[in-house]
Amino acid sequence: MKNASSFTAQPRVSNCTILPNEVYQLKLSATALAIYSYLRRLADPETHQCWPSYANIAETFGCSKRTVAKYVAELCEAGLVSIEATSVTTADGLKWNGNLRYTILPIQSAVNLFHERQLTNYDARGQVKRDDAETAKHTRRQIPHEEYVAAHTAHEPEELPP
Repeated sequence: MKNASSFTAQPRVSNCTILPNEVYQLKLSATALAIYSYLRRLADPETHQCWPSYANIAETFGCSKRTVAKYVAELCEAGLVSIEATSVTTADGLKWNGNLRYTILPIQSAVNLFHERQLTNYDARGQVKRDDAETAKHTRRQIPHEEYVAAHTAHEPEELPP
């Protein structure tokens, strides 16, 4: 788990969940942002962890569990949340799958990841453009048919004056 000191201090306001401003730079979908806000609301302020089920989140937002899974994956991909499978052992000794454990990660690590990806994409696009320019140097130019015919048609030699 990340060191708790790497998190910015969260002012405690009753009936309100505060989101860091940086989260709006990450180009998340509206539903992913809503689920992130919900997970932050549920998270323990000391451990930054919570255990809501997909069914509970889906009921809260009026969507399917599959939709919740899609947007939780978006949050994980953005580096805002990590998930871990848990298990429950019953009194009979049977082991069952538990809810996922969500850990809210420091926002700065998500912002850094976002910027690294932007730079990587920028570099990749620049390389593609350089490759295209290099290819264009060695590619024959397509010329219109009329221009080709005009350039390769035998012209009648001009008559020489007597």
